[in-house]
Amino acid sequence: MIKAKKQAAVRDEVASLQSMTLSELRMLWAARFGAPPKQRSVELLRRVLAWRLQAEAFGGLDAVTVRLLGSERPLVMVAEQPGTRLARDYAGKRHEVVMLVEGVLYDGATYGSLSEVARLITGQRWNGPRFFGLRRENVR
Repeated sequence: MIKAKKQAAVRDEVASLQSMTLSELRMLWAARFGAPPKQRSVELLRRVLAWRLQAEAFGGLDAVTVRLLGSERPLVMVAEQPGTRLARDYAGKRHEVVMLVEGVLYDGATYGSLSEVARLITGQRWNGPRFFGLRRENVR
């Protein structure tokens, strides 16, 4: 019963954010969490406040997620493990590769690298890990 009341209270508090002005949102932030960032849009501040209120009530991210988000370890290292499957939708078709001990399996053939497969798919030179979403930069 207490949990349901707590959930309802948080739900109501989050819902009340929708009717608040930017000034009111900043005052709420300052009262709950300290000085608010100055360069936030109303909508972004609402979203961040909603998350913070829920995290405060029910707990934030677990330790593993926090560690992964704060990690500088590139995603490429994870993908280098044999058996890892990667997929990318390109030009209306789904392209899947499987990482091998030496190389990459794509469409029944073995290639030396993800870049080689990306070039085959697009007809252009690509950074293979970037094409398959393993780099933090946006893909084309």
